[in-house]
Amino acid sequence: MKLHRIALAALVLQALAGCAAGPSSGPAAGALSGIDKTALDPAVRPQDDLFRAANGRWLKTTQIPADKSDWGIVREMRDRSDARVRAIVEDLAKGTHAPGSIEQKIGDFYASFMDEAAIDAAGLQPLQPWLAEIDALKTPAELARLIGRLQGMVDTPLAVVVYPDAKDPGTYRALTWQDGLGLPDRDYYLKDDERFAKARTAYQAYLEKLFALAGDPAAAANAKTVYALEKQLAEAQWPRVDNRNPVKRYNPMTPDELAAQAPGFDWRAYFAGAGLPPLDRLSVSQPSYAAAFAKLVATRPLAEHRLLLRARLLDGAADVLPKPFREARFAFRDQALRGVQQPLPRWQKATGALDAALGEAVGQIYVQRHFPPAYKARMQELVGKLFEAYGQSIDGVAWMSPATKLKAKEKLAKYSVKIGYPEVWRDYSRLEVRRGDAFGNGVRAARFEYERRAVRAGQPVDRREWGMTPQTVNAYYNPSFNEIVFPAAILEPPYFDMRADDAFNYGAIGATIGHEISHGFDDSGSQYDGDGKLNNWWTEADRKAFEALGAKLVEQFDAYEPVPGHKVNGKLTLGENIADLSGLQIAYKAWKLSLQGREAPVIDGFSGEQRFFMGYAQSWRDKMREERMVQILASDPHAPSEYRANGPTSHMDAFHQGIGTKPGDGMWRPADQRLRIW
Repeated sequence: MKLHRIALAALVLQALAGCAAGPSSGPAAGALSGIDKTALDPAVRPQDDLFRAANGRWLKTTQIPADKSDWGIVREMRDRSDARVRAIVEDLAKGTHAPGSIEQKIGDFYASFMDEAAIDAAGLQPLQPWLAEIDALKTPAELARLIGRLQGMVDTPLAVVVYPDAKDPGTYRALTWQDGLGLPDRDYYLKDDERFAKARTAYQAYLEKLFALAGDPAAAANAKTVYALEKQLAEAQWPRVDNRNPVKRYNPMTPDELAAQAPGFDWRAYFAGAGLPPLDRLSVSQPSYAAAFAKLVATRPLAEHRLLLRARLLDGAADVLPKPFREARFAFRDQALRGVQQPLPRWQKATGALDAALGEAVGQIYVQRHFPPAYKARMQELVGKLFEAYGQSIDGVAWMSPATKLKAKEKLAKYSVKIGYPEVWRDYSRLEVRRGDAFGNGVRAARFEYERRAVRAGQPVDRREWGMTPQTVNAYYNPSFNEIVFPAAILEPPYFDMRADDAFNYGAIGATIGHEISHGFDDSGSQYDGDGKLNNWWTEADRKAFEALGAKLVEQFDAYEPVPGHKVNGKLTLGENIADLSGLQIAYKAWKLSLQGREAPVIDGFSGEQRFFMGYAQSWRDKMREERMVQILASDPHAPSEYRANGPTSHMDAFHQGIGTKPGDGMWRPADQRLRIW
C-alpha cells in the first residue's frame, strides 16, 4: 500500500547533491576550517584519491549501523532531523488537544503508528473491506475502477498523477506512469545476474509468505502467478534512461485517443475511479507500456489481476499489520534487498510516516525551533553569488553560440528560489486522524494527498507549493517551476556551517546550490525554458555540441564498477553528473568572487583551495552495503558518492593547480580531457 508516497519521483524532483551547514551574513572572525580532521587519511594523497584522503580514516573505522543500508553525512543529518521530529511529537503528546486540531492529528497519528499491541490485536480486520472488494471483482470494468480508487494507496500497475503540463506549465494536467513492480526495477526481473536471481528468489518467497499469513491455502501457487504477471509488466516497462527524456515521455492525447491506442482496458472507469474531473486531455508517459498493460488486462484471467492487487496491498500495508507481516517485509525489503541487519526503530518509521501524512504541519513547528532567520539570510547571500557566477560562466562557454547563450541567460534570470519552508502552509483540516487506527490513518492520509492533487486537473498551477517538507534533508530543482528548493534541514552542519570560513561552505553547500541550478541546464532540464515550458530554445549545432560533451561524461562514468559485474550507468546518471560537475565549477568561481580579489587565508594549516575541495569531498562522506549498492546502480539516477566526489573534481583546473597533481597521479586528467560544460 502506498501509504507514504505519491509516485512523482521519476517525474520531477531531481535531488540531492552535496550538503552543508548553518547561517549568518558571512564567516565569523576566527572562522574554523570546517574540515573534519578526524576523517582524514594521511596515508592517502589527495592527488591520488581525494575522496579517501578526505574520508579514509572515517571509512576504515566507521561501521554502518545495523538498521541502515548505508551511512554517512546525509544519514546522520536525517537521523538528527527524525529525532527532532520525535521530540516535537512527544512534546505534543504531553498535552490535551481539541479534536480536529493539528496537534491532535499529529499526536494521534504518531501514537497509533507506535501502538504495535493494538496493531497486532486488530489483525487483518482493517484490511478486510479492501481485500473483500478485490475478491469481489467480476468484470474488467470493475477492475479498472478499483485500480483508479487505489491511486495514492497502492502501487498499481498504472499510476495517474496530476502535475503541471510540460508544455503548458501554468495548468495542472493528469498524466499516467508505469508502476506496480514489487522488485526495485525491471532489471531485477530481466537480467541474468546472480544477485538479481537471489533477489527474485527472495521476492517470490516473500509473496508466498504474505499470502500464507493472509490465510491463502494456495499461497505458493499464487505467489508464482503474481511474479509471472509482474515479469510481463517489467518486460513492457520503459528503462529508466528512456524515462529521463521529457520529450519522449510527453504524449498528450484525449481519453478517446488513449482508448483507441491502448484497447482492452476501461479507461473511463479507471479515471472515474481515480476521482479525476472530466478530462479533455492527458499525457501518457509511456504509451507502449499503457498499451501492453491494457492488453494484459484483456488477455490474462481476472483472477491474476486480483492476486496482484492483493499482493501490493499486503506488501504496502505491512508496517501497520501484525508482527509476522512486519517481520516478513523487513526480511525481504531491508535484509534481502539492502543488506540491513535489524529493523529501523519503530519511532523512526513513525516519523517517516508522519512526514508523508502531515509533513508541513510538523514542519511549521520544526522551523520555529530549528531554523533561525539568519540561516535563510546567509543562504540567500550564497545563492545570489552562485547565480552571479553562473551568469559569468555562461558568457565564457566556448562551445555555445551567442544566440543560445542569450536564451540560457534569460532562463537563468527567471529562476525562483525557495529556502527553508513554504510561504503558505498546507491545510490539513479535511484529513481525519483516529486514535488507534494506524492502517486507517495511513489510508486516509494517502487518499487526502492524492485527492488534493487529483481535483486540480485542468486548474491553474499553484507555484507556491513545495515538493518536500522543511524537515527533509535534501534539495531539488523543479523544471516546470524553474525553481531550486532547499528545505531547512539541509541547511545545517556539516553541510553549511556558520562557524566555518567561506571556502569550506562554498565547497559543500555552495556546490549543492550550484548542482541544483545546473539541473536546469542538464540533459533533461535544459529542454525546458525559463517559464518551465518544454520548449527547444537551442540551435541545432549547440545541442549537438552539448550532447557530445555529455557523451564524454557518460563514457567516464560507465567505466566505474563499484561491485564486480555492476557498473555505473553513465546515461542514467548523466543529469546528476552534469549537475555535479557544473555545480562544483560554479561554486569555485562563486567562492573566488566572494573574496573580491583578496587572498584566502590559511586556516588550521589548510589553504583556501584545500578547504574548498576537502569540504566538497567530505560532503560526500558515505559507505554502503553491497546489496544496497547493487540496488542503486540498477535504479538510482545518482552515481555512488565516491565517484561524485572524485569524478567532477578531476575536471577542475583549480584542483590540479591548487592541490598540485601531475601525470601518474590517480586524480590526474590531462588538460585537453577536462570537461567544462557550463
